Amino acid sequence: MLRLITDFDGPIIDVSERYYQVYQLCLQKTKLPNQRIRQLSKSKFWELKRARVSEKNIGIASGLDELQAQEFAQLRRDTVHTQPYFKYDRLAAGAVAALEEVQQAGIDLAVMTMRRVRELEYAFNQHDLGKFFPKNRCYCLSNDYVKTRDVDDKPLLMKRALLELPPAYETWMVGDTEADIVTAKKHGVKVMAVLCGIRDRAQLEIYQPDLIVNDLQEAVDILSYKSLPQVV
Repeated sequence: MLRLITDFDGPIIDVSERYYQVYQLCLQKTKLPNQRIRQLSKSKFWELKRARVSEKNIGIASGLDELQAQEFAQLRRDTVHTQPYFKYDRLAAGAVAALEEVQQAGIDLAVMTMRRVRELEYAFNQHDLGKFFPKNRCYCLSNDYVKTRDVDDKPLLMKRALLELPPAYETWMVGDTEADIVTAKKHGVKVMAVLCGIRDRAQLEIYQPDLIVNDLQEAVDILSYKSLPQVV
């Protein structure tokens, strides 16, 4: 059995609008009433996010001073993963077709995400994605889990998944961040990094994934070929 373990935000869900809405909100809440600021366009903001420019420096680039930028960064961290803003998430282009292709190819599919249970269920309901991921193929954080860092927390999910899932002759991870790459490598799982998420190519290359692909569809096309019976 060939297995694909996919991250959720990035390969399947486009979070850029949520992040941009929160950026605008935090900028407006942090600035002084008559202060002139330089609100970044969505494309510029997302470019900076993908290059891992810090929240504080994004605030400074938007016209905030040093202290305001620190306040902006904290407010953003406290807001971006709260329930009112998940409504801005959208399906990544081609994601549903890619998931359908996985099912048709007979590839075992699991999702591994730093979302909490309630956040994942909300997205499943919002975008009709639960049909692809039965509960025994969902690895996420409990609602009361105290997060540390993704690069520390996500390997714990992978450890549990590899203990619980039935054996596979080959397992691949697909994700869009350094946490996905670190997690896969720590557990000897091959990993494809996608360019459709929150990291650009330069950031992904630092962590040396096995492959860098454009999106989930390209990753699935590669795996679908691998799942075909080999002609001798």
